[in-house]
Amino acid sequence: MSTTSKMEARVDRNQQPPQPKIQIYSTPNDEISGFWREKYEKDAKKNWDIFYKRHQDRFFKDRHYLDKEWGRHFSEEGRHVILEVGCGAGNTVFPLLATYPDIFVHACDFSPRAVDLVKRHRDFTEARINAFVCDLTIDDLYLHISPSSVDIVTMIFVLSAVSPEKMALVVQNIKKVLKPNGHILFRDYATGDLAQERFIGKEQKISENFYVRGDGTRAFYFSVEFLENLFKESGFNMKEHVLCCKQVENRSREIVMKRRWVQAVFQAAYCTTGSAVSHLQGDNEKPKDVENGFEIEISEGMAIEMFGVPPSSEEVVDVAIKDYNFKIKLLSKEYQHTCTSTGLMLWESARLMAYVLATNQEIVSGKRVLELGCGCSGLCSMIAARSANLVVATDGDTKVLEFLTENVSSNLESPFLDTLHTRKLEWGNETDIEAIRKLNRKKFDVIIGTDVTYIPQAINPLFATARELMSSSRIMEQDQKPVLILCHVLRRVDELSLTSAASEYGFRLVDRWPESNPHDPFQGIVKNWFSDSQYAVPSRALSIMYFSVADTKDD
Repeated sequence: MSTTSKMEARVDRNQQPPQPKIQIYSTPNDEISGFWREKYEKDAKKNWDIFYKRHQDRFFKDRHYLDKEWGRHFSEEGRHVILEVGCGAGNTVFPLLATYPDIFVHACDFSPRAVDLVKRHRDFTEARINAFVCDLTIDDLYLHISPSSVDIVTMIFVLSAVSPEKMALVVQNIKKVLKPNGHILFRDYATGDLAQERFIGKEQKISENFYVRGDGTRAFYFSVEFLENLFKESGFNMKEHVLCCKQVENRSREIVMKRRWVQAVFQAAYCTTGSAVSHLQGDNEKPKDVENGFEIEISEGMAIEMFGVPPSSEEVVDVAIKDYNFKIKLLSKEYQHTCTSTGLMLWESARLMAYVLATNQEIVSGKRVLELGCGCSGLCSMIAARSANLVVATDGDTKVLEFLTENVSSNLESPFLDTLHTRKLEWGNETDIEAIRKLNRKKFDVIIGTDVTYIPQAINPLFATARELMSSSRIMEQDQKPVLILCHVLRRVDELSLTSAASEYGFRLVDRWPESNPHDPFQGIVKNWFSDSQYAVPSRALSIMYFSVADTKDD
């Protein structure tokens, strides 16, 4: 390439807009990032399915209060057709059937496991129940129910689980199957509920009045104004409503808490029949106090936020890596698909890299080792600490670091425990980088990362941070040069993108495993790590990339 071409290429790179940084952590107003907002939306059905897998039909109590609150609607003369939206395990369906022998119930839920629980209930009969899976935000109800055939729709603590921007779709979907003079009976969480207050400041806010619980399920808290406008825009009038309040006591902890919910009845706007309108003036008016014997709905995540009960979401697993045995605390499998951090579980790439280090101690022996995004297990760092001079295990997630510190202290003893340090390191964060520099002014000879390459926007900060913290050397022997080792499953970022970004920050790909073809030009350094082992690689998709620093200058 000519000098002019090189200059033009350099100018082009300089003129390129900076790579956008991925928003992994919360925004200043404590809302979760767009990445997690989309994840919770995408996984909503799966999260509730996991909920019902865990709790079956044992969690919510049957709703025997329905007759007391809305009995006049169910007891009107004639056979009534009911639609129970978000039927769950049938806590509304079966009390209604037991109380009113003339009704027929359509029961739907977007959790297949919940619908299966209804069908397996001892009182289920197809003569009185039509149970089916349906996501009311995308599936048309009239494919399961005849249009304009339903007398009463019950929505009991269900709309709160839907994103606010999709609630209108649910209401409009229901309207298609509701008779012109039919009623919607509604009950759900209200703003000012204690559980909502306990969410504040805990980085669980999705949007205004919308939060994610510890198990990944979501809850919206309704104001009367929001609720009335929501149904009005879909052609319904609020015929009656009331704000309710109940005191909940935790006597063992001497705590008294107030729960709030809104109860309402809706009817088509053009219909003039029905109950007289009974409105409170607004949310600021004193709510109706409910007697102590009244039952309300509390999901597990909500109970945790209210009472501070430690969640049963953690487990300790035994991990054997060659001659090493560890007891690792991490997030239980039931929660691993819904947690807000990928670092609270044990990835197969970490197992593979830990095995490599256990069988090839020369990689880290006598060296200064840094692990990037190590997650809560710390397997690679703990094995490296057996022979390295210094090991620093880092992650950008404070909750992950809590687990990591606990795992390290419970699995290592001196002098190995004294060799390993855990630190917060968010890639690209100069404050964090400088803190690591102060810990090790000589920088690092080996940097390891397992499954840290799955987000495109994080790749440049990853290599930039590694380069700032990696030492250089005049020693020309390849096996003595500072190295960066990445072990991963290639997902959203391909190998070409990784090598290109690495080159920008002074790294050169020296070896890869497995080889891409029989004539692979690389030297087989990584392949030799497996030469004397019978280790069964847990996934054929796993790969290792071995980089060295392109220059040979001393720091």
